[in-house]
Amino acid sequence: MSRLLCALKCFHDLKRFSRLCRQTNSRRHLCKNPHRDDEHMRRFISENTEVVGGQSLTPEIKLRLLTPNCRFWRENPELWPFHDPYWAIYWPGGQALSRFVLDQPAVCRGKAVLDLGSGCGAAAIAAALAGAETVVANDIDAVAAVAAHMNCELNGVELPACVTDNMIGSEPEGFDLILLGDMFYDEGLATSLHSWLDRCIKIHGTKVLIGDPGRAQFEGHRIRQFLHHLAQFELPECVRAENYGLTCSSVWSYQPEL
Repeated sequence: MSRLLCALKCFHDLKRFSRLCRQTNSRRHLCKNPHRDDEHMRRFISENTEVVGGQSLTPEIKLRLLTPNCRFWRENPELWPFHDPYWAIYWPGGQALSRFVLDQPAVCRGKAVLDLGSGCGAAAIAAALAGAETVVANDIDAVAAVAAHMNCELNGVELPACVTDNMIGSEPEGFDLILLGDMFYDEGLATSLHSWLDRCIKIHGTKVLIGDPGRAQFEGHRIRQFLHHLAQFELPECVRAENYGLTCSSVWSYQPEL
C-alpha cells in the first residue's frame, strides 16, 4: 500500500471511528497490569509494527508504528484482525502537543493529566517525562492501550492507567490537565468535545491543551473562537508527505467564556 493510499484509508477510517466513538458503550477497562489475554495483542503489535524514533517532532520518544517496512503497509487492510490501527500512526497534532509538553514541562509537572484519544500514547509519555504526578491514557481501542504500554516500556516511563470506555460525555473527573491531539476531525465529535470540555473546566477548573495541524473541521468549528494559540511547529518532511502536505501543527489552550 502506498503512503498516499494509506493516508487516504486512514482519513476515511477516521469518519467511521467518530461514529464508533459516539456509539460505544463499553465498560471501563483499567490496564494498569496487562491481563494474560493482552499477550496475543503484544505479540501481534511486535510482529507488525516498527520501532520508530528521530522522524518526528519528538525524536527523543520511541514508538511502535506502522511503517513501509511493515507487512500491513502493503497487505489488504481487511486482513487486520482488530479495529483500525489509529494508534499505529503518530498524527501531527499529537506530535505538536507532545513537543510542547516536553519543551514546557511545567504545564504537566506534579499534575493529574488525561491524554484523551491517546492512540500510541505519545502525549501520555511526554506528560510522564515532564513530571506529571499521574497520567491516564484514554482510547476506546483495547489494542491501543496495549500499544501505549509497550511504548511506555520503550521509553522507560511508568505505565499509565489506560481507560478504554468513551469518556466524552461522562461525568467529569478531577484532572488538572486534559491533552487532546487530532481529535477535531469530525463535526459531531468536535461538538461533543466542546460541550464535555466546558463541563470539565466549569466543575474542576481543568486546563485543556489541543494539538491540531489546521484541519477544516477544527478551523471551522465554533470552539475555535475560544482558543489561544501557544505554539506552532514545522512538520518534518516525511510527516508532511504522509498527511496531505500539511506543513505545520499548532498547540492551543482552550479558554471558554463560562
